[in-house]
Order: sequence, then C-alpha cells, then structure tokens
Amino acid sequence: CPAHFPLLRHHGPSARASPPLAPEVPNFCIKIERSQPAESMALKQISSNKCFEGFQKVFEHDSIELKCKMRFGIYLPPKAEIGKCPVLYWLSGLTCTEQNFITKSGFHQAAAEHGLIVVAPDTSPRGCNIEGEDESWDFGTGAGFYVDATEEPWKTNYRMYSYIKDELPKLIKANFPADSERMSVFGHSMGGHGALILALKNPGKYKSVSAFAPICNPVQCPWGKKAFGGYLGSDLTKWEAYDATHLVKSYPDSHLDILIDQGKDDQFLSAGQLLPDNFIAACTERKIPVVFRLEPGYDHSYFFIATFVNDHIRHHAKYLNA
Repeated sequence: CPAHFPLLRHHGPSARASPPLAPEVPNFCIKIERSQPAESMALKQISSNKCFEGFQKVFEHDSIELKCKMRFGIYLPPKAEIGKCPVLYWLSGLTCTEQNFITKSGFHQAAAEHGLIVVAPDTSPRGCNIEGEDESWDFGTGAGFYVDATEEPWKTNYRMYSYIKDELPKLIKANFPADSERMSVFGHSMGGHGALILALKNPGKYKSVSAFAPICNPVQCPWGKKAFGGYLGSDLTKWEAYDATHLVKSYPDSHLDILIDQGKDDQFLSAGQLLPDNFIAACTERKIPVVFRLEPGYDHSYFFIATFVNDHIRHHAKYLNA
C-alpha cells in the first residue's frame, strides 16, 4: 500500500496520542498465564473498540526479536468469550502500520461470523535510530519486507520474519484465547509476499494462505532488489530463500490451497513490481493448487481489499474451522 496512507505512520514517542481506554474491558480479552516468561505478559493496551459484538484492540509491547516497541491490532470475535478461536494473521504492505487493515478493510463482520481472531502487526521496527531508515518509503521504516536482515546496520533490529513466525504467535497464545494449532496467514503487496513465504517456508504451520496483489518474485523486481540488497547483501541464495516463486519450486507435496486476488488496473502490476505470472507458472509446474483472480478495474488500494476481503475470510475459515 505504498504512499496511500502516510498519515497513519507512527514513529515512537512523536506519534499522536491515542484516545483514553474504554473504562470496562471484558475479562476474556487478555489471558495472563503466570507460568509464561515476564516478557510475554508485558502488553500495554492502546485502544479498545467494540465491533460486531467483539472487540478490536491495539496493544504495544517490547519486542525481543526487533529490540524496540511494537504495536499490533487484534480482533477478538464474540466466540472468544467462551473458548479458544483460530488465528488469522494479516501482513500489511509498504508504508503501512497496524492501523491500515483494521480501519480500512472492513473485515470485522466476516471475522465475527466465522469466529476468527485476526492479528495485524506493524510492517517494520520503529524508532531504532538507524541511519537512513527514514530516507525512502520503500526501504527501512514501514518496509521490513518480512525478512531477517543479515547486513549492518539492519541485522540487529530488522528481523520481521522471526517476529511474525515465532515471537508474535507466542505472545498471542500467552495472552489471548487463541488456538495455536489453527493458524492461517494473508496479506497485501509486501505483506502478500510475507504471507506466501511464511506458508511456503513452514509446511503445515499455516492451514491456508491468501494474498492481495502480492510481490510474487522479489528477486526480479525493483522493490525486491532494493530491499534484499540492503537487508541481505549480495548473496542471491539469501534472496531466493525469501522469494515465493523460488520457494514453491522446492515445496514438499503436502497440500496447500492458495488464493490470490490481483487488480487488473494495479499500477504496480503494469510496472513489473508484482510478477504474479512467474509465481503461477512455478505453481503449475509443481502442481500446487492456486486460485488466481484478475479483477478488472481494481487498483492497488484498500478499496480493492475491502471489496474482496470477505472472500478471503471465508477461504481461511473453511480450513481453520474444519
């Protein structure tokens, strides 16, 4: 979602103050396990809003992987009051924060109906005071690309892959009524790339995967070359380890149904940033089932996402509630 929502970026202490918390917070919303490490319990609630009989909340915590404060949105459906629910992780695109999806997509009603917890993290570390991290919109702040950086000065903080794969799910399991055995992942643009590589690099971990306008072959596109060169250096084998088109070529035979929606009028499709044809060809060769829908008239924005998000929620619910 490059440059679509610049006002939603936050940079630590300078961000606009959040509204006061609601006076009453239902008991089901935070589950503290005293046997868990102290760091897994250090959640600060930033906001709470009732929505379709559930609650959309935002929390802040000190990330071990990223060594900075991080925020994530979490929607707790009404079913979370009476038992554990499956978890659907959403990964946002370039320039986004945890706010974009929870305020723009309109996913809440479908998530409530299907009893899904939906977690929407930020897209990068924030406020790490790394030289150059705020110089461009497609690298550094708001552009973590869901990789674990290996190059200075990024490798200490820019570990979004491990944060999403390991740290965040442990945090969700420790503090909310989440069924950690039932997880799925989806995302948009850079986040669609993140969703695909997480599913492909971890067979069996996610019940399903989907994406809106994903960056499918980052080793071949300008965004990917810039990000991977900066975070991963010049070794192309490191790049390919985070490229969905390369990963699917070695994906084992375990079943994975993939859903991708792509706007036909997406300016970044025509600019060669997304390259879905390369991914579809690789999936076809490996006989990996993928539903690819080219949607006439739609662009790269959240208007596109809002139109089809219910289809994606249903796609994941089919597997998460099986």
